[in-house]
Amino acid sequence: MNGKTFSGNFTQQEPIPEDAIAAATEVLRSGRLHRYNMVAGEEPHAALLEREYAAWQGARHCLATTSGGAALQIALRALGVRPGDRVLTNAFTLAPVPGAIHAVGAEPVLVDITPDLVIDLDDLARKATASGARVLMLSLMRGHLPDMDRVMDVATSHGLTVVEDCAHTMGARWDGRLSGSFGTIGCFSTQTYKHLNSGEGGLLVTDDPRIMARAIILSGSYMLYDRHGTPPEPEAFADARYEMPNLSARMDNLRAAILRPQLARLNDNIARWNERHAALEAILRTCPAIALPDRPDKALRVGSSIQFRLPGIDADAARSFVDATAARGVELKWFGAAEPAGYTSTWRSWRYLSPQSLTRTDKILSTLFDMRIPLTFSVADCQTIGEILVEEATALAAGARA
Repeated sequence: MNGKTFSGNFTQQEPIPEDAIAAATEVLRSGRLHRYNMVAGEEPHAALLEREYAAWQGARHCLATTSGGAALQIALRALGVRPGDRVLTNAFTLAPVPGAIHAVGAEPVLVDITPDLVIDLDDLARKATASGARVLMLSLMRGHLPDMDRVMDVATSHGLTVVEDCAHTMGARWDGRLSGSFGTIGCFSTQTYKHLNSGEGGLLVTDDPRIMARAIILSGSYMLYDRHGTPPEPEAFADARYEMPNLSARMDNLRAAILRPQLARLNDNIARWNERHAALEAILRTCPAIALPDRPDKALRVGSSIQFRLPGIDADAARSFVDATAARGVELKWFGAAEPAGYTSTWRSWRYLSPQSLTRTDKILSTLFDMRIPLTFSVADCQTIGEILVEEATALAAGARA
């Protein structure tokens, strides 16, 4: 092994802020962790988080849930998706997205991606027509934004209701407009590796009062729906309270208390992530062996991870590259692996899916690598990582030519 090494931890997040710890301690001392367990005149943290996140997002309604996956399931049920319905989604995503579709009894129909790691809109149009699907769960995987104007044009022309999976795009923007505000519903995650950290948690936003009423009942409000931060008018619940099942997917006050101070820092942290991503990306772009996805000028990404391809390599070379970078302290995920590992899997591992053909996506994923950029890394750390990746990619390319 030659050259620099890196000793940072790719799973180490920043500590929870002291004011968030103080808020959590106050909740623990009160014993009132359940969102509906409050005294007269008190507003629970869960309701306050809903109000504050709705204001931050510019949405009319927000619902706090147990996880991003729970938010996705609730979104589908609130839209009236039923067992046997087909739901379109990206072929490049993580398991909770098709898992949410399958959990409501629907059938995931996977849409190919482009080399820029976004949904292929031509394939979307074809499959929308062929499948008869009426819902698109648009997974903004790893923070890559497609042309959202074109996405919505295709959705409108094919009668598709759009649910945005924004687990990786909290704070991202297309032409100045926040991710999660294009579709009928936007779903976010506050799992530890996302942009707000409560261990697990989710947020659902919409401007539609009927959908929010259904979502609140689905989350497990019983008849306490007026205790939410941004509830619709009481008449919106007239039918929902009888028609929607209780999924017990409520966020508790402890997690909400941890999240509220983090939300106040989110814009600053987005700038910090993007500074680190830019430093790493600039170095990777100097290497002819590395291909990075293009990002349209209208897209503002949140750079909490980075993805790149090594076009033309085979599976043995990909495994060798992962091993070589790991030996120098850089932890990569490879989306071309035959077996799932850790959080990484591809559509071929989701055997509950019906048979599908995704040749273009398979070719892209076979040479695709992924890496987290936690805020515990400095800009200098990211530059060191970039140098290691360039050296190993260059060496791999030179060996292939030899």
